[in-house]
Amino acid sequence: MKIKKDDTVIVLTGKDKGKTGKVIKAMPKEGKVIVEGVNVQTKHQKQTQKVAAEIKHQEGPIDVSNVAFYDAKAKKASRVGYKMDGDKKIRVAKATGTEID
Repeated sequence: MKIKKDDTVIVLTGKDKGKTGKVIKAMPKEGKVIVEGVNVQTKHQKQTQKVAAEIKHQEGPIDVSNVAFYDAKAKKASRVGYKMDGDKKIRVAKATGTEID
């Protein structure tokens, strides 16, 4: 999976198409990511003796194929490639050729 935690991504499909956000959590085994402010779901918290009842809004997972790395330099979605720097593997934005990490 080429998208990592703390990457800025843009949503390509679905109800949140066009929104950008930071990846909060990446789940490579499931092929999903959780993006800040995207796919917000409403959860109802029941009342307990210690906590009052409330309605929580939290982000749900999105399939990694529905997001793309957002290249701030080009201000658009970009594919991610790899480049070897000696014996080190570096991620590169294909749109502009800038190094990601």
